[in-house]
Amino acid sequence: MKRTLFEPEHEAFRDSARTFITREVAPHYPEWDTAGIVPRNLFVKAGELGLFAAVPERHGGAGVVDFRYNTVFAEEAAAAAVTPATLGLSLQSDICLPYFLELANAEQQARWLPGIAAGELITAVAMTEPGTGSDLSGISTRAVRDGECYVVNGAKTFITNGINADLVITAVRTGDHPHRGLSLIVVERDTPGFERGRNLAKVGLHAQDTAELAFTDARVPVANLLGGEGDGFAGLTRNLAQERVSCAVSAVAQSVAALGWTIDYVRERSAFGQPIGALQNTRFRLAELATEIDIAQHYVDRCVADVVAGELNPVTAAKAKWWTTELQGRVMDTCVQLHGGYGYMLEYPIARAWQDSRISRIYAGTTEVMKEIIGRSLDLD
Repeated sequence: MKRTLFEPEHEAFRDSARTFITREVAPHYPEWDTAGIVPRNLFVKAGELGLFAAVPERHGGAGVVDFRYNTVFAEEAAAAAVTPATLGLSLQSDICLPYFLELANAEQQARWLPGIAAGELITAVAMTEPGTGSDLSGISTRAVRDGECYVVNGAKTFITNGINADLVITAVRTGDHPHRGLSLIVVERDTPGFERGRNLAKVGLHAQDTAELAFTDARVPVANLLGGEGDGFAGLTRNLAQERVSCAVSAVAQSVAALGWTIDYVRERSAFGQPIGALQNTRFRLAELATEIDIAQHYVDRCVADVVAGELNPVTAAKAKWWTTELQGRVMDTCVQLHGGYGYMLEYPIARAWQDSRISRIYAGTTEVMKEIIGRSLDLD
């Protein structure tokens, strides 16, 4: 079925994104995969590409707020089998940047947006804590007002861009109410009392730095408060919908890529005197995946269109997130199986994609939390 999401300008950007990934990412990906982090200069080059173009012109961007460009970039990264090396870039463009565009005041935008647009300032968002995952009301990192500063104490974990980040949008508790007691504070790199722990050793996504963060009497200026005090829960929930669509876009894009690699493989590999692709089981399994991926693609395209139109709602995003990431898991597992023993070898992209994909059902809200959001919308009580 023909996709109708993109205009000619998006396809022109696709060519630029493909060239960028071919030249700036793919040749270095094995090195970054081993190092567990991408170089900071990659963000600068992404800024030159225009990945952070949503920043207004007066602050060094292009003022182009169109999530279809973000979608194109994610699709090209998946096609090149380098998604882990680009996740930090997408985190900045898809997830962190909206906080600065929607919640930052004029002074904050003038202070931070030029660096973000140029890729010279790297961003992260810190919600998850050692004892709190998807339940935002359980956040315990506390910020206490002391004059013109907040004194922050607590810890965060599993923070993408945690090592590289210069600006960390940090969810803190400024009051006791589970929701109205949450605020967002931007903690800058050199803040006294702010420390980064180890770059966490993960099952997959090895090129993406993921860190623990600690705050011990960290003094953060009140001028770094994003939005009003107590508005953190509303800000997080509003932006989480787009984050979940970003996850869905990547899940479908990686599924499309895995299916393509597998179709190519079964055409070439033989068993019992014929190509694996000629076996009925192979045809049926790939027919199922091709159908499910196509259906998911069109639902996600509609979600992206809703983002562009400003009409995305949390329930729609939750449906997209859990369905596509569960599909991604089924696709990867089936494609590894159809590769046989070679599917378990890391020299084949399907093995790395299978390894990298497992987290997608957990981050940005687990499948179970997505179902809970959807279930609550049904007014069953």
